[in-house]
Amino acid sequence: MRSLYNKYRSHYRDNLKLAIPVVISQLGQTLVQTSDTIIVGHFAGTVSLAAVSLASSIFVVPLIIGIGISYGSTPLIAQHNGRKEFAECGQLLSNSLFINVLSGIALFAIVAFGPVFFLDHLHQSPEVVKQAKPFLLLLASSVIPIMVFNTFKQFAEGLGFTKQAMMISIWGNILNICLGITFVKGLFGIHPMGIMGVGYSTLIDRCTMALVMGIYVFRSKNFKQYLKGFALRNIDRVRSMKILKIGAPVALQYAFEISAFSAAAVIIGTIGLIQLAAHQIAINLASITYMMSSGLSAAAAIKSGNYFGVKDHKNLRLSSTASYHLVLAFMSITALIFTFGNHLLPWMYTSDNKVILIAAQLLIIAAIFQLFDGTQVVGLGILRGMGDVNIPTIITFLAYWVVGLPIGYYWGIHLKWGITGVWYGLVLGLMVSAILLFIRFKLISKHHRDHQTIIIARD
Repeated sequence: MRSLYNKYRSHYRDNLKLAIPVVISQLGQTLVQTSDTIIVGHFAGTVSLAAVSLASSIFVVPLIIGIGISYGSTPLIAQHNGRKEFAECGQLLSNSLFINVLSGIALFAIVAFGPVFFLDHLHQSPEVVKQAKPFLLLLASSVIPIMVFNTFKQFAEGLGFTKQAMMISIWGNILNICLGITFVKGLFGIHPMGIMGVGYSTLIDRCTMALVMGIYVFRSKNFKQYLKGFALRNIDRVRSMKILKIGAPVALQYAFEISAFSAAAVIIGTIGLIQLAAHQIAINLASITYMMSSGLSAAAAIKSGNYFGVKDHKNLRLSSTASYHLVLAFMSITALIFTFGNHLLPWMYTSDNKVILIAAQLLIIAAIFQLFDGTQVVGLGILRGMGDVNIPTIITFLAYWVVGLPIGYYWGIHLKWGITGVWYGLVLGLMVSAILLFIRFKLISKHHRDHQTIIIARD
């Protein structure tokens, strides 16, 4: 064990130094939904909690697509920075901002003119749908500032500057919680808004974060040499396509996974609103650990992009393996927390004993899939840094939409296992994704190692 630690010690240290601020920043994004869920669960009731679950389950698909698109610039920036091509990084920022703003507008339009009008046809509780519609529209409005925030966040993180986005996310969450409680409860003379209160607080929070992150990037001395290449005239088809060739498949990867969980929420909603409320609690807790793991994944993508850019395949393999070790250790801890705190954790969200009992059962299942969830998202990050995005996209589609969701539907609805059957299907999908992505990493790693050996032998 000591020899293993000594082998990877420097990579553990470097990866953690880069990852911890990213993890906190990623956590900040999902804590917006967590705080919304807690505020609604305690101050607005079970029906409103189910409405948040339904709206959030639908909105998270375009949200994660947007985040995936914004990730397209990060490995490119990391690779060019590794080669000391600083002006090119600024030119990529120009194109990334252009792509992300257009994507945000498109995603808003899709949600505003799509799911909002189809909620009545998903066989959900009428009182839940009534509250979910306007809340979903507010969430859709926040996708544009999210895309602006992520443009500057991914640019800074691609260059190794991760702490500022972390601090902005922390203060953003504090703002969201304060505004959410004020609006929902109707404090300081404000009329109580119910579920709409957290919708407005989320929108204000995300607009503020986008503004502050942009100001930081343009005013910080850390980016002066990079921003020499930033200009509207540098928006061109070649660089935009480079970003989209990575960002679009990454968006699909996340979309296939998250949409499977969203579809699971719709399936669960047909079982009952108590089950849907319990699902919201359990999936929200699982999403916290997922987003923290995606922070490790983002760091892994940056490090693998740096090493890949300078063709240092030995350290690329060592760094990637260290990332796998780190996420396995972290997710093992969270699995234990879910197991031993399965009754206590749901209590933070609601006092409804029926909801707590079902959520406690789901957290045991969530504990099972922690290791699979962590390894698959880190695997995606490593491969993304190496520019390998197409095959992983196919893997995620097969894992969730060919294996996980259909089996979950069969077990949950046809075999009448209920909500646990649906969740066991999701566990199976995560397991298939984790295994196939790890195999993909090993194959590509071996290919580059063999190719490097041949070149050395020729020299």
